[in-house]
Amino acid sequence: MKRNVILLAICQALMMTGSSLLVASIALIGLALAPHPGLATLPLAFHFLAVMATTFPASMAMKKIGRKNGFMLGLIAAIIGASVCAYSIYIGHFVGYCIGVVSMGVFNAFGQYYRFAAADVATVDYRSRAISLVLAGGLVAAFAGPNLASFTRDLVANAEFAGGYGSLVLIYLISLWVVSQLRIPTPGTEERSEGGRPLLAIARQPAYWTAVLCAMTAYGSMNLLMAATPLAMQHYGHPFSSAALVFEWHIVGMYLPSFFTGHLIHRVGVVKVMMSGAVILILSALVNIFAGNSVSAFLIALALLGLGWNFLFVGGTTQLTTTYTPPEKAKAQGLNDMLVFATVACTALFSGLLHYTVGWSVLNYGVIPVVVLAAIAVLYASRTRSVAITNPGT
Repeated sequence: MKRNVILLAICQALMMTGSSLLVASIALIGLALAPHPGLATLPLAFHFLAVMATTFPASMAMKKIGRKNGFMLGLIAAIIGASVCAYSIYIGHFVGYCIGVVSMGVFNAFGQYYRFAAADVATVDYRSRAISLVLAGGLVAAFAGPNLASFTRDLVANAEFAGGYGSLVLIYLISLWVVSQLRIPTPGTEERSEGGRPLLAIARQPAYWTAVLCAMTAYGSMNLLMAATPLAMQHYGHPFSSAALVFEWHIVGMYLPSFFTGHLIHRVGVVKVMMSGAVILILSALVNIFAGNSVSAFLIALALLGLGWNFLFVGGTTQLTTTYTPPEKAKAQGLNDMLVFATVACTALFSGLLHYTVGWSVLNYGVIPVVVLAAIAVLYASRTRSVAITNPGT
């Protein structure tokens, strides 16, 4: 079990290195290649639309072919996508770059199930910690991704960031080898069966829809502000190296807590952890609004944004695993991730446009009521005693 969790954490680290390089550079690449500055984050929207469109099919496919084969299939798409991105940046082709990030999004849809694969192999008592430890693999990306983006920015003459996407091809090849070392059993007859409750019946459970809403809020709020941060920092005259530093600490905030979030959930309960995440997300928005536009203000706000995401997302994922039986696992997880990344795609699509039209402060004000709504939902579910369902999900 622990060997698989370690390998999945390495896979998560490699995936998030690619994702953090992409997120740190995509808005600036879009700004350079797009025909209009309001379309700067359109490639990021396409990326997350691809994740959204692939998550449910990916989950159902892995129900048939197994986690390991699914992860390898996704990595082949990532290698193709990174190659297309590098070449498209080199020739200055906006549409080609969008196609490349879509292919990388297909892989990220498969890769999102690294955390659920950890839940599959873990015992019930170890499940929240296994999920946290796999997500903690992303801590490597806090330093590797933004620094790789900064180091390789001018590696190819007259084609900023093309070298970074070329380096991702090597990273994905290494990841392909790591995945080949996993020892995850192929789905059994019970899991592959079409039994269990209808998807609507699963989704109607307060514990299920609360978990999904919290995951959507965590990822949507985080992505809306994260995607616009490089644009805001450039607007205030900060160099890309400063944006890379801010992204480092944002990703530290996202993944460093994962070393203890699972233990915290085990000790104080999932409701308190999710509520703490909501409070921290609101605090992050307030720092962005009222603390000024210095690099240190951006750094503190983005670190808090990552911490709030971690508590709310890990809590929601842990709760989700209590709401389905083995035959229901693929469709329950698939619907969750499809809704989460539909939210992420929408926030990516509108992040650049909103920053361009209404400004940075209004963008942050808009996050607060959404997070408050998620917190109210958690309180409602906890008061109806429907958060802690004891039915294990694997």
